[in-house]
Amino acid sequence: MTTPVPDADHRPVRTLSVPTAELRDALADASPQVDVVLWDFDHAPDGVDPAHLDAVVLPYTGEADLAGALAAATNLKLVHTQSTGYDGVAGLVGPDVAIATAAGVHAAATAELAVGLALASLRGIDDAVRQQAEGVWRSARYPGLADRRVLLVGVGGIGRQILRRLETFETEITRVGSVARDDERGHVHGSDELEELAPHHDVVIVITPLTDSTRGLIGRRVLAALPDGALVVNVARGPVVDTEALTREVIASRLRAALDVVDPEPLPSGHPLWSAPGALITPHNGGNTGAFPPRIRALLHRQIRVLGEGGEPDNLVRRGPWQ
Repeated sequence: MTTPVPDADHRPVRTLSVPTAELRDALADASPQVDVVLWDFDHAPDGVDPAHLDAVVLPYTGEADLAGALAAATNLKLVHTQSTGYDGVAGLVGPDVAIATAAGVHAAATAELAVGLALASLRGIDDAVRQQAEGVWRSARYPGLADRRVLLVGVGGIGRQILRRLETFETEITRVGSVARDDERGHVHGSDELEELAPHHDVVIVITPLTDSTRGLIGRRVLAALPDGALVVNVARGPVVDTEALTREVIASRLRAALDVVDPEPLPSGHPLWSAPGALITPHNGGNTGAFPPRIRALLHRQIRVLGEGGEPDNLVRRGPWQ
């Protein structure tokens, strides 16, 4: 009897590329069935025709410089990001290629930065740093985080980690998701309620994926509805917040902003937010801590082992062959 040959769409992954030699060496023994090769996207894949690649791990920095780079990988089954966000990745490959993310890897680091940005702004640490550079001692009373009413926009993995950390600071938290619903933690408001909710909150923390429905979600009307002195923290993606509208509010000293992501990114030289007293900006450092390398290695090790056995990888956001 002839052993049936599995459908091409469902055969196990046999060759996978990673973008750094460090990852290649760390993952070489993840599965005896999978060859892990180097493809840094500055040169051709190491020792393999790109048409023979089954899966590709993208560089951590994202997809900005990869336009057209995957065209030669004509038999791809899977593209894997090293980030939680995957905006723009679908445009790199055809519709039948699966996309998996590094969801979970960055949750703790991004959550700590979200709370750190809120604390820094609400305790005036950004102002103190500017004053230190000038040699000025200027004591003042700032709002602080305790007793603040926080609107948490995003209830996924990172949102849950932010929620856990906020609770230790004795805040009042309102959660907002894509649609209204109830879960084990209570009520989640829908994003269509943001304008109604905004006047009753002192802080907005944004940690929602960038999609067609979330682009500009924190727009002019929501920002205008926030009370004077409110703080906007964005650790999601820049275009989720209307940068032009937020800039106007911050320059007018009506709102404060603590931003790890902006639109455009990076902000152009001379942009008003760079010098605005009420703005605190970090250069998209959300998940980029010492916790990242071991966590991404552990995730990819598990993924490669499963893929080599013909199984379904975790964190699929587009299923491709694993329909």
